[in-house]
Parts: sequence; structure tokens; C-alpha cells
Amino acid sequence: MPKSAQTTEVYNDLRARLMNGGFAAGAKLKPQELQQRYYCSANTVRDVLFRLARIGLVVFEEQKGFRTRMISAEARRDVTQFRILLEQEGVVRSMYNGGVAWEAQLSAVHHKLSHIETRIARSGELGDDGLLWSQAEWEFHSTLISACGSPIMIETFETTYSRFRQQMYTQERDFGGDYFKSIILEHQAIMDAALARDEDACRRTVYDHLKRNF
Repeated sequence: MPKSAQTTEVYNDLRARLMNGGFAAGAKLKPQELQQRYYCSANTVRDVLFRLARIGLVVFEEQKGFRTRMISAEARRDVTQFRILLEQEGVVRSMYNGGVAWEAQLSAVHHKLSHIETRIARSGELGDDGLLWSQAEWEFHSTLISACGSPIMIETFETTYSRFRQQMYTQERDFGGDYFKSIILEHQAIMDAALARDEDACRRTVYDHLKRNF
């Protein structure tokens, strides 16, 4: 397997674990243990950990190595507020710039997300659908801003979303049926506003979806 392909796979898996409660807050990330887990070289692990540090999911300290980021209510509020600003502006720009292809893609990823969330709401627990939900939600929110026309905004949103997800998932204690019944409606409202090209509704529905994290 080419090194670049292996590095990408390790990065994606470790990023998903960091964003979805796979490590305790402040946990030490030991390169040797990660090498054994992923059957990869020390250089690959080091490259991946530094990439994750650049997007804020991991903290590196000289002489101490790598640790997962600490979690706090203050950090959660801060990253939530910044995410709201980015997503509101991104979706409004996409609403004006995006054409039929953007609408079709948004409808498709929302259909997938809604299916997964409905299944979880019926069962009353995340179960084995947790990672599927995480990926589907990222696809929906990233598609919302994908036609904004600003590569810097898209890159910054990915970093912000990752840090938000890490803070939210580690602190949230109730992912039961009621939680998902609410966000199903919220995601539907965001999509409806975007497809209707309603700027005020777009900004309001994004805020309403995220305000529980303050």
C-alpha cells in the first residue's frame, strides 16, 4: 500500500475517533500504540498526529508529546459561536452561488442523513449507527457551504466543525430518541430554507440548530 494512501486512511480513522468520543479528554496519544493499532511506520503516525494538531483536535507539547484536547463548557460555547458565524455566511453564499447541481447534492446528502437519524430515533440509542451518523452529518453541513466560493471559508469550517464535534460529543450525555427527533426537524428546516433561497430563514435555522450547545 502506498505511504500516502496509508497516511490518509490512518488520518481519517483517527480523526473520526477523536471527533466521536474515542478518547478521553486530555488523553496521551502514544505513537508506539498507534503504530501497532494501524500497522504503520513511526513517520506515518507522527505525520498524522501533527496534521491533527494543526486542525486543533490534538495538542503537542515539547518533551510531553501528543494529547487529545481538553474539553470545557467555555471551549464548547466559543467554537459553537464561531461555527454559527461561518455556517450562516457559508450557506447564504452557497444559496446565491449554487445551482441545480448544488441543490441536488444537498437533497441527496440530506436524504441519507434523515434516514440514519430516523433509524436512531426509532431505536432510542446510537448503537452501531454512531459513526454513520457522524459522517452523514458532516456531509450535509459541508455540502451546505460547498458553493460559497471561498476555499479559505471551507477549510476553516472543516477545522471548526471538527473541534466543535469533539467538544460536543465528549460532553453530550443524551443521544437518545428525543435528541434525534429534534435534530431531524432542524436539519429539514435548514435544507428547506436553503432550497427556498431564504436568507433570513437560513441564518435563523442554523442558529436554532446549534444554540443548544451554548
